Amino acid sequence: MNPSNYSFISFPFLGLEVNPPRTLSIGPFTAHYYGLIIAIGLILAVVYACRRSKDFGLKEDDILDGVLWVTPFAIICARIYYVAFSWADYAANPISVLYIWEGGIAIYGGVIGAIIGMYAICKYKKIKFTTVLDLILMVFLIGQSIGRWGNFMNREAFGAATDSFFRMGLFNEKTQLWEYYHPTFLYESLWNAVGFVLLAFLSKNRQYDGQIALGYAAWYGLGRTFIEGLRVDSLWWGPFRVSQVLAAVTCVTAVAILVWQSFKPHDPQKLYVNQIAAEN
Repeated sequence: MNPSNYSFISFPFLGLEVNPPRTLSIGPFTAHYYGLIIAIGLILAVVYACRRSKDFGLKEDDILDGVLWVTPFAIICARIYYVAFSWADYAANPISVLYIWEGGIAIYGGVIGAIIGMYAICKYKKIKFTTVLDLILMVFLIGQSIGRWGNFMNREAFGAATDSFFRMGLFNEKTQLWEYYHPTFLYESLWNAVGFVLLAFLSKNRQYDGQIALGYAAWYGLGRTFIEGLRVDSLWWGPFRVSQVLAAVTCVTAVAILVWQSFKPHDPQKLYVNQIAAEN
C-alpha cells in the first residue's frame, strides 16, 4: 500500500485495498455517497414495509404517509441527540448546529424521534401503535444495515486499534503510519442484517402486538452495547458512553418484558391484523 494514498482502506484478511469515493458528481451536481446510501436503505425499508403491511393489518397509504411526516422529524431528533452530547463542538459557533450536511447525527436520536412521530401518526389515524412499531422497527434494521456503509465511504465510525483477523487499515495523518482498527461499521451492519432476517421470520408467527418491537429493542440493544464499546467516536455523558448505556438499558428492559410475556396466554384474535380482518 502506498502511504501517499491517504484515503485508501485495506482489509488484510480479505486481501482487499479500496479507495471508495466520498462524492458523486454529475455535471454541476455533487452528491455525497453517505446520503445516497442512507436514502437507498430508507427506500428498501419502505418497499418491504409496504409489501408486509397487510400482514400487520395496515394500509400502504398509512406507511407512506408516516414516512413523509416522520422521516424529517426523525432526522431533526437525530441531530438534536448528537448536538446535545457534543455541545462543546458547537458552543463557539451555535449557528453551526444547522450545518447538518457537515455530518453529526446519532441513530438513537433518530429512532427516538421516529417512535414519537409514529405515536402521533397512530393517534391521528386511530391505528394501534404497537402494531406499527412491530413493522417499522423491524424494517429499521434494513435501513440501519445498509446505512452503515455510508460510514465506510466517509472513513468514520470505526473502532479502536486492533490486530485482529477482521482489522481494517487506515492511514493516520498524525502519526504518518498505517494503523489498523475494528471495522465497527461492518460489525453493526452484519448484526443488523442478521437481526432483520430473524425478526422477519418470527413476525409471521408473532403472538401479540409489540412482540417484534421488543425483539428489535433486545437485538439491536445487545449488539450496540458491545459494538459501541469498541468505537473511538462515541458521545459521552461524563464517564459513560451515552449510546452504550441506552442500548444496555433498552436490551435488558426488552428481554425482561419478553420473558414476562412468555408466561402469559395470548389470544390470536387480539392481534390487530385479526381484529381488522374480523371487522371486514
